[in-house]
Amino acid sequence: MKTCKTVSTCTPLEEAQGTHMFDILGYSKHRGMGHDRDSYIRSGFFTVGGHNWAISFFPDGFSGYGQDYISVYLVLVSHRTKVRASCDMRLVDQYTGCSFSVHNIGPRIFNPADTTRVAPQTPCFIRRDEIEGSAYLRDDRLTIECVVTVFKKPHVSETKPFRVIDMPPADMTEHVAKLLEEKKGFDVSFIVGGGTIEAHRFVLAMQSPVFKAELYGSMREARPGQCITIKDIGEDTEMVRLLLVAADRYAMDRLKLVCQSILCEDLNKDTVATTLALADQHNCLQLKDACLQFIELSGFKDLKATCPSFIEDLLKKRRKVS
Repeated sequence: MKTCKTVSTCTPLEEAQGTHMFDILGYSKHRGMGHDRDSYIRSGFFTVGGHNWAISFFPDGFSGYGQDYISVYLVLVSHRTKVRASCDMRLVDQYTGCSFSVHNIGPRIFNPADTTRVAPQTPCFIRRDEIEGSAYLRDDRLTIECVVTVFKKPHVSETKPFRVIDMPPADMTEHVAKLLEEKKGFDVSFIVGGGTIEAHRFVLAMQSPVFKAELYGSMREARPGQCITIKDIGEDTEMVRLLLVAADRYAMDRLKLVCQSILCEDLNKDTVATTLALADQHNCLQLKDACLQFIELSGFKDLKATCPSFIEDLLKKRRKVS
Protein backbone atom coordinates (compact mmCIF):
# COMPACT_ATOMS: atom_id res chain seq x y z
CA MET A 1 0.00 0.00 0.00
CA LYS A 2 1.37 3.40 -0.97
CA THR A 3 1.22 5.93 1.88
CA CYS A 4 0.99 9.69 1.60
CA LYS A 5 3.60 11.64 3.56
CA THR A 6 3.42 15.43 3.89
CA VAL A 7 5.50 18.07 5.68
CA SER A 8 5.26 21.68 6.86
CA THR A 9 7.98 23.83 8.42
CA CYS A 10 7.93 26.45 11.19
CA THR A 11 10.61 29.15 10.97
CA PRO A 12 11.01 32.21 13.20
CA LEU A 13 10.69 35.64 11.61
CA GLU A 14 13.24 38.37 12.19
CA GLU A 15 13.31 40.00 15.61
CA ALA A 16 13.09 43.76 16.13
CA GLN A 17 15.47 45.18 18.73
CA GLY A 18 15.98 48.67 20.10
CA THR A 19 17.94 50.33 22.90
CA HIS A 20 16.78 53.37 24.87
CA MET A 21 19.05 55.42 27.19
CA PHE A 22 17.21 57.25 29.97
CA ASP A 23 19.43 59.95 31.53
CA ILE A 24 18.33 61.10 34.98
CA LEU A 25 20.06 64.37 35.83
CA GLY A 26 19.96 65.73 39.39
CA TYR A 27 19.30 62.28 40.83
CA SER A 28 19.37 63.47 44.48
CA LYS A 29 16.81 66.22 43.77
CA HIS A 30 14.20 63.63 42.78
CA ARG A 31 14.30 61.92 46.16
CA GLY A 32 11.31 62.34 48.47
CA MET A 33 8.65 62.02 45.76
CA GLY A 34 6.88 59.32 47.78
CA HIS A 35 5.96 55.68 47.23
CA ASP A 36 2.54 55.78 45.54
CA ARG A 37 1.90 54.73 41.94
CA ASP A 38 2.03 58.32 40.68
CA SER A 39 5.42 59.09 42.24
CA TYR A 40 7.54 58.29 39.21
CA ILE A 41 9.42 59.92 36.36
CA ARG A 42 8.66 58.56 32.91
CA SER A 43 11.07 58.61 30.00
CA GLY A 44 10.10 59.76 26.54
CA PHE A 45 8.27 57.21 24.41
CA PHE A 46 10.36 55.04 22.07
CA THR A 47 9.27 52.54 19.42
CA VAL A 48 10.49 48.96 18.98
CA GLY A 49 8.82 46.45 16.68
CA GLY A 50 6.02 48.87 15.85
CA HIS A 51 5.00 49.28 19.52
CA ASN A 52 5.51 52.22 21.91
CA TRP A 53 7.42 51.74 25.15
CA ALA A 54 8.63 53.87 28.07
CA ILE A 55 10.75 53.55 31.22
CA SER A 56 9.21 54.44 34.61
CA PHE A 57 11.64 55.45 37.39
CA PHE A 58 10.53 55.53 41.07
CA PRO A 59 13.30 57.26 43.10
CA ASP A 60 11.79 56.14 46.46
CA GLY A 61 10.58 52.69 45.42
CA PHE A 62 7.07 51.70 44.42
CA SER A 63 3.98 51.50 46.72
CA GLY A 64 5.94 51.23 49.96
CA TYR A 65 7.85 48.13 48.84
CA GLY A 66 11.61 48.11 48.75
CA GLN A 67 12.10 51.38 50.61
CA ASP A 68 15.86 50.83 50.35
CA TYR A 69 15.61 50.33 46.61
CA ILE A 70 14.84 52.33 43.52
CA SER A 71 12.16 50.89 41.20
CA VAL A 72 12.60 50.84 37.43
CA TYR A 73 10.13 49.36 34.93
CA LEU A 74 9.76 48.92 31.20
CA VAL A 75 6.15 49.79 30.28
CA LEU A 76 4.23 48.81 27.14
CA VAL A 77 2.46 52.06 26.25
CA SER A 78 0.64 50.87 23.12
CA HIS A 79 -2.92 49.66 23.72
CA ARG A 80 -3.52 47.88 20.43
CA THR A 81 -2.41 44.32 21.07
CA LYS A 82 -0.38 41.90 23.15
CA VAL A 83 3.32 41.80 22.42
CA ARG A 84 5.83 38.99 22.90
CA ALA A 85 9.11 40.59 23.93
CA SER A 86 12.13 40.45 26.21
CA CYS A 87 14.03 43.27 27.89
CA ASP A 88 17.38 43.80 29.55
CA MET A 89 17.41 46.64 32.14
CA ARG A 90 20.96 47.94 32.68
CA LEU A 91 22.88 50.66 34.52
CA VAL A 92 25.65 52.58 32.76
CA ASP A 93 29.07 53.17 34.30
CA GLN A 94 29.54 56.95 34.03
CA TYR A 95 33.33 56.60 33.81
CA THR A 96 33.69 53.84 31.20
CA GLY A 97 30.36 53.98 29.38
CA CYS A 98 29.96 50.23 29.88
CA SER A 99 26.63 48.91 31.12
CA PHE A 100 25.76 46.29 33.74
CA SER A 101 22.67 44.09 33.49
CA VAL A 102 20.42 44.35 36.55
CA HIS A 103 17.26 42.58 35.33
CA ASN A 104 17.07 40.40 32.21
CA ILE A 105 13.45 39.43 31.47
CA GLY A 106 11.74 37.24 28.90
CA PRO A 107 10.85 36.53 26.31
CA ARG A 108 7.24 36.76 27.55
CA ILE A 109 3.86 38.30 26.72
CA PHE A 110 3.28 41.99 27.51
CA ASN A 111 -0.47 42.54 27.81
CA PRO A 112 -1.57 46.21 27.81
CA ALA A 113 -4.77 45.21 29.66
CA ASP A 114 -3.15 44.01 32.91
CA THR A 115 -0.04 44.21 35.10
CA THR A 116 2.03 42.18 32.64
CA ARG A 117 2.39 45.37 30.57
CA VAL A 118 5.37 46.21 32.87
CA ALA A 119 8.63 44.40 33.59
CA PRO A 120 10.22 43.35 35.83
CA GLN A 121 7.49 42.20 38.21
CA THR A 122 9.44 43.34 41.29
CA PRO A 123 9.85 46.83 42.80
CA CYS A 124 13.37 46.02 43.98
CA PHE A 125 15.48 47.11 41.03
CA ILE A 126 18.70 47.91 42.91
CA ARG A 127 19.56 49.11 46.41
CA ARG A 128 20.20 52.84 46.71
CA ASP A 129 23.37 52.30 48.73
CA GLU A 130 24.77 50.29 45.80
CA ILE A 131 24.25 53.28 43.52
CA GLU A 132 25.26 56.17 45.73
CA GLY A 133 29.03 56.47 45.79
CA SER A 134 29.39 54.03 42.84
CA ALA A 135 30.52 54.60 39.25
CA TYR A 136 26.87 54.48 38.15
CA LEU A 137 26.20 57.84 39.83
CA ARG A 138 28.53 60.69 38.84
CA ASP A 139 27.86 64.41 39.01
CA ASP A 140 24.39 63.46 40.34
CA ARG A 141 23.62 61.73 37.04
CA LEU A 142 22.16 58.21 36.66
CA THR A 143 21.74 56.51 33.26
CA ILE A 144 19.41 53.58 32.70
CA GLU A 145 19.85 51.55 29.52
CA CYS A 146 16.98 49.35 28.31
CA VAL A 147 17.36 46.84 25.46
CA VAL A 148 13.98 45.68 24.11
CA THR A 149 13.57 42.75 21.70
CA VAL A 150 10.17 42.16 20.06
CA PHE A 151 9.44 38.70 18.63
CA LYS A 152 7.05 38.43 15.71
CA LYS A 153 4.83 35.40 15.11
CA PRO A 154 6.64 32.47 13.48
CA HIS A 155 5.99 31.62 9.85
CA VAL A 156 4.57 28.19 9.02
CA SER A 157 4.95 27.05 5.44
CA GLU A 158 2.24 25.47 3.34
CA THR A 159 1.95 21.71 3.56
CA LYS A 160 3.96 20.00 0.86
CA PRO A 161 4.46 16.38 -0.17
CA PHE A 162 7.47 14.86 1.58
CA ARG A 163 10.26 14.25 -0.87
CA VAL A 164 10.45 10.61 -1.98
CA ILE A 165 12.26 9.00 -4.87
CA ASP A 166 10.12 6.47 -6.71
CA MET A 167 11.65 3.28 -8.01
CA PRO A 168 11.84 3.42 -11.80
CA PRO A 169 10.07 0.70 -13.81
CA ALA A 170 12.15 -2.16 -15.16
CA ASP A 171 13.30 -1.63 -18.73
CA MET A 172 15.11 -4.89 -19.54
CA THR A 173 12.43 -7.47 -18.79
CA GLU A 174 11.57 -8.24 -22.40
CA HIS A 175 15.19 -8.49 -23.51
CA VAL A 176 16.21 -10.78 -20.68
CA ALA A 177 13.09 -12.88 -21.16
CA LYS A 178 14.07 -13.51 -24.79
CA LEU A 179 17.55 -14.64 -23.75
CA LEU A 180 16.09 -17.03 -21.20
CA GLU A 181 13.52 -18.39 -23.64
CA GLU A 182 16.21 -19.13 -26.22
CA LYS A 183 18.34 -20.94 -23.60
CA LYS A 184 21.42 -20.36 -25.67
CA GLY A 185 24.82 -19.02 -24.83
CA PHE A 186 24.80 -19.75 -21.07
CA ASP A 187 28.45 -19.59 -20.04
CA VAL A 188 28.34 -19.19 -16.26
CA SER A 189 26.36 -20.84 -13.48
CA PHE A 190 25.63 -19.91 -9.87
CA ILE A 191 25.00 -22.15 -6.89
CA VAL A 192 22.43 -20.37 -4.72
CA GLY A 193 20.83 -22.10 -1.73
CA GLY A 194 21.67 -25.54 -3.10
CA GLY A 195 20.23 -24.85 -6.56
CA THR A 196 21.96 -24.00 -9.81
CA ILE A 197 21.14 -20.97 -11.98
CA GLU A 198 22.63 -20.52 -15.43
CA ALA A 199 23.29 -17.08 -16.87
CA HIS A 200 24.95 -15.08 -19.62
CA ARG A 201 28.33 -13.72 -18.61
CA PHE A 202 28.03 -10.56 -20.73
CA VAL A 203 24.61 -9.67 -19.24
CA LEU A 204 25.99 -9.89 -15.72
CA ALA A 205 29.01 -7.80 -16.65
CA MET A 206 26.80 -5.24 -18.39
CA GLN A 207 24.63 -4.77 -15.26
CA SER A 208 27.24 -5.06 -12.50
CA PRO A 209 30.79 -3.69 -12.35
CA VAL A 210 31.49 -6.20 -9.58
CA PHE A 211 30.61 -9.16 -11.81
CA LYS A 212 32.46 -7.50 -14.68
CA ALA A 213 35.63 -7.40 -12.61
CA GLU A 214 35.16 -10.98 -11.44
CA LEU A 215 34.20 -12.44 -14.82
CA TYR A 216 36.39 -10.39 -17.18
CA GLY A 217 38.89 -8.50 -15.06
CA SER A 218 41.98 -9.38 -13.06
CA MET A 219 39.85 -11.34 -10.55
CA ARG A 220 38.47 -13.74 -13.17
CA GLU A 221 38.99 -17.42 -13.50
CA ALA A 222 38.53 -17.47 -17.27
CA ARG A 223 37.08 -20.82 -18.28
CA PRO A 224 33.86 -21.96 -20.00
CA GLY A 225 31.10 -23.09 -17.69
CA GLN A 226 32.50 -21.20 -14.74
CA CYS A 227 30.62 -21.93 -11.50
CA ILE A 228 30.26 -19.33 -8.72
CA THR A 229 28.89 -19.97 -5.25
CA ILE A 230 26.80 -17.07 -3.87
CA LYS A 231 26.80 -16.76 -0.08
CA ASP A 232 24.29 -14.68 1.88
CA ILE A 233 24.91 -10.99 1.39
CA GLY A 234 22.99 -8.38 3.46
CA GLU A 235 22.18 -5.01 1.93
CA ASP A 236 24.94 -2.68 3.03
CA THR A 237 24.77 1.12 2.77
CA GLU A 238 28.43 1.41 1.78
CA MET A 239 27.93 -1.15 -1.00
CA VAL A 240 24.96 0.85 -2.29
CA ARG A 241 27.09 4.00 -2.34
CA LEU A 242 29.79 2.20 -4.33
CA LEU A 243 27.17 0.90 -6.75
CA LEU A 244 25.85 4.45 -7.22
CA VAL A 245 29.36 5.66 -8.08
CA ALA A 246 29.76 2.85 -10.59
CA ALA A 247 26.29 3.44 -12.05
CA ASP A 248 27.08 7.12 -12.57
CA ARG A 249 30.44 6.35 -14.13
CA TYR A 250 29.00 3.87 -16.66
CA ALA A 251 25.73 5.79 -17.26
CA MET A 252 23.56 3.02 -15.80
CA ASP A 253 20.65 5.38 -15.12
CA ARG A 254 18.17 2.86 -13.75
CA LEU A 255 20.70 1.34 -11.31
CA LYS A 256 21.63 4.85 -10.28
CA LEU A 257 17.98 5.65 -9.43
CA VAL A 258 17.60 2.37 -7.54
CA CYS A 259 20.65 3.23 -5.40
CA GLN A 260 19.28 6.73 -4.74
CA SER A 261 15.95 5.32 -3.60
CA ILE A 262 17.66 2.93 -1.15
CA LEU A 263 19.90 5.68 0.23
CA CYS A 264 16.89 8.01 0.59
CA GLU A 265 15.10 5.41 2.73
CA ASP A 266 18.26 5.00 4.86
CA LEU A 267 18.66 8.71 5.74
CA ASN A 268 19.47 9.40 9.41
CA LYS A 269 21.69 11.80 11.35
CA ASP A 270 24.72 9.52 10.87
CA THR A 271 24.34 9.04 7.09
CA VAL A 272 22.83 12.29 5.79
CA ALA A 273 26.06 14.32 5.53
CA THR A 274 27.93 11.58 3.60
CA THR A 275 24.93 10.85 1.38
CA LEU A 276 24.47 14.57 0.58
CA ALA A 277 28.13 14.93 -0.39
CA LEU A 278 27.81 11.83 -2.63
CA ALA A 279 24.60 13.15 -4.22
CA ASP A 280 26.20 16.52 -4.91
CA GLN A 281 29.32 14.94 -6.44
CA HIS A 282 27.37 12.64 -8.76
CA ASN A 283 24.58 15.04 -9.74
CA CYS A 284 21.77 13.14 -7.96
CA LEU A 285 19.37 16.08 -7.71
CA GLN A 286 16.44 14.23 -6.13
CA LEU A 287 18.63 12.58 -3.49
CA LYS A 288 20.36 15.89 -2.73
CA ASP A 289 16.99 17.62 -2.24
CA ALA A 290 15.83 14.80 0.06
CA CYS A 291 18.99 15.16 2.18
CA LEU A 292 18.57 18.93 2.51
CA GLN A 293 14.93 18.51 3.51
CA PHE A 294 15.92 15.91 6.14
CA ILE A 295 18.56 18.26 7.61
CA GLU A 296 16.07 21.14 7.85
CA LEU A 297 13.40 19.00 9.52
CA SER A 298 15.85 17.36 11.93
CA GLY A 299 17.20 20.68 13.30
CA PHE A 300 20.34 21.95 11.60
CA LYS A 301 21.99 22.92 14.91
CA ASP A 302 22.24 19.27 15.94
CA LEU A 303 23.86 18.29 12.62
CA LYS A 304 26.09 21.33 12.22
CA ALA A 305 29.04 19.66 13.92
CA THR A 306 29.10 16.82 11.37
CA CYS A 307 28.16 18.76 8.23
CA PRO A 308 30.84 20.26 5.94
CA SER A 309 30.63 23.99 5.27
CA PHE A 310 29.32 23.44 1.75
CA ILE A 311 26.13 21.94 3.23
CA GLU A 312 25.43 25.22 5.00
CA ASP A 313 25.80 26.99 1.63
CA LEU A 314 23.41 24.52 -0.02
CA LEU A 315 20.86 25.09 2.77
CA LYS A 316 21.07 28.87 2.32
CA LYS A 317 20.52 28.54 -1.44
CA ARG A 318 17.57 26.17 -0.84
CA ARG A 319 15.93 28.65 1.57
CA LYS A 320 16.32 31.49 -0.97
CA VAL A 321 14.70 29.35 -3.68
CA SER A 322 11.85 28.37 -1.29
